Amino acid sequence: MMDNVSFWDPIVLSLQTACTALVIVFIAGTAAARLMARRTFAGKTLLETIFLLPTVLPPTVTGFLLIIIFGSHSLVGRLIEALFQQSLLFTWLAAVITATVVAFPFMYQSVKTGLLLVDENIEHAARTDGAKEWQVFLFISLPLCFRSVLSGTILSFTRALGEFGATFMFAGNLPGVTQTVPIAIFTAMEAGRMQAAWTWVGSIALLSFILLFVLRKYTA
Repeated sequence: MMDNVSFWDPIVLSLQTACTALVIVFIAGTAAARLMARRTFAGKTLLETIFLLPTVLPPTVTGFLLIIIFGSHSLVGRLIEALFQQSLLFTWLAAVITATVVAFPFMYQSVKTGLLLVDENIEHAARTDGAKEWQVFLFISLPLCFRSVLSGTILSFTRALGEFGATFMFAGNLPGVTQTVPIAIFTAMEAGRMQAAWTWVGSIALLSFILLFVLRKYTA
């Protein structure tokens, strides 16, 4: 019989990690989409390519780059260790950072696509009536591309929830600390605990199905 605590820990941890990453991605992805949708500047194509790079990089490459950036031998890594007296590697924050990196492109691309479809004349009319830029964005632009925002939110969350390779490299496999559901499934299969593996597979598959069903129902 599978221990209840060992079963729920990866699920709770995955949800905490994905939800935290989603908050970051929602703010950063929406802000980046607003910048890139309406402005033209030198280096825009290069910057956008960097934004979307995690969607095509192998997870191991993403994990490797995160280790290089935040590891003990990097400037950023040494600064973090000096401030918090510990390395970022193999911590829950490392799992959040990884989930954020891989989920960001989905939020960014979805919101940007939606903003490009918004009629600029409506935005100009709001400005003419005295609305400030942030008011135009929050109360005009975003509501008009609600489906794109919803799509980006769900896709980002499911991507963060299912992240495995980069998380395994950067955050490790520490039960109760960094062992998310995908990693727990891998560990259970290696140990021959197929009942546990199937239960975790079923839980994450059911949640993903529900989220994708909602996405199709309200954005199709």
